Amino acid sequence: MAADAVEHGGGAAFDPMHQFQVKRLVSFDVFGLDASFTNAAAFMVLAVVVISVFTIASMSGRAIVPGRMQSMAELSYEFVASMIRDTVGNAGQKYFPFIFSLFMFVLVSNMLGMLPYSFTVTSHIAVTVALALVVFIGVTVIGFVKHGVGFLKFFVPSGIPKALVPLLVVIEVISYLTRPLSLSVRLFANMMAGHTMLKVFASFVIGLGILGGWAPLAFMVAFTGLEILVAFLQAYVFAILTCIYLNDALHMH
Repeated sequence: MAADAVEHGGGAAFDPMHQFQVKRLVSFDVFGLDASFTNAAAFMVLAVVVISVFTIASMSGRAIVPGRMQSMAELSYEFVASMIRDTVGNAGQKYFPFIFSLFMFVLVSNMLGMLPYSFTVTSHIAVTVALALVVFIGVTVIGFVKHGVGFLKFFVPSGIPKALVPLLVVIEVISYLTRPLSLSVRLFANMMAGHTMLKVFASFVIGLGILGGWAPLAFMVAFTGLEILVAFLQAYVFAILTCIYLNDALHMH
């Protein structure tokens, strides 16, 4: 972060939002639409490659006494599997590949964004909205496939007076339709705010110099540790909310 602050001038000319700029790496159009390969796309591809190499390489040996990589792969597998069992039950296990892929993609994307001169794809609302819409549409389709038109009963709470049904149905529908918004904004806002804060304090380190830069540098070190924790927690929250929405679709609770 500090090195990046030096590169972009530091001081008054320093722009903490520069790190979120999407840049074209390869420009091309498809039927008049801009389909350029950007740094955001590059880091999403990198995240998929890292996940694929990690899971395949760690389980290629399948030792009885697992090594470090195999232990990490098994731990991540069991972590997501237990999350699904606790929130959805055994009926949710067939959706494990999707939820595991979603969790690992968000987690690795967040962690890659912690590297110097990298790009955090989850700090862009377009990416998080796309992920949230996949979850929202998928869960809604599952609900209608499993329950048919009866899935609409999900919006009518049981045991309430008939006079309150119209009001509560409107509230339930609005609450349901705002799920992708809350799911996407939560991830986007946390990652963007954390990285912006780090960049601002990095500029303080450069601006104050050797004599006065120690305090913001110490804060940066501590805040970086917190940001790594937030990167994991946001991936967990995204996955656990997906499980909760899936549970609603399957069991209508």
